[in-house]
Amino acid sequence: MISKYYFINKFDTNNINKQDKQTVIIYRNYSSKRKSEDLILKIKNHCKKRRIKFYISNNIKLAIKLGLDGAYIPSFNKNTNHLAYAYKKNFKIIGSAHSLKEIKIKEKQGVKKIVLSSLFKKNKNFLGFYKFKTLSNLTKLNIVALGGISKNNLKILNLLNHSDFAGISFFE
Repeated sequence: MISKYYFINKFDTNNINKQDKQTVIIYRNYSSKRKSEDLILKIKNHCKKRRIKFYISNNIKLAIKLGLDGAYIPSFNKNTNHLAYAYKKNFKIIGSAHSLKEIKIKEKQGVKKIVLSSLFKKNKNFLGFYKFKTLSNLTKLNIVALGGISKNNLKILNLLNHSDFAGISFFE
């Protein structure tokens, strides 16, 4: 089954309502110093009604406390303190990487999937097709493609033997 990961930084019910049950919503608002528990609970409850999984970024302790479906560890977070936490069996932790070094860190952090970027979007983390394929073959973890995914290039993921993908604009 294909998993899709939709990164949001604000609560917009219209965009969330457009998503199907294979979509995981990841709230990652780094501009706010403190993640508002009330807002996170509103998003959680809305996602639950829609039967959509909900993760927050960069705060595993809060995700566990609020009973979320999982958490996302960004590439800049190298911490492994969460390995001592107790959480539900169905709680998932995923993380992002842009290089082999970051992939190895995510493996040590015990993530279940690695969001690898950037596949298509030409930015400072641009990998392109061949480097993306090479890096994804250097881990046994499931890979989620990120960066410039569109309906036009979605078929290319099959050539990479990956069907999971993440994004922002794809879902809006």
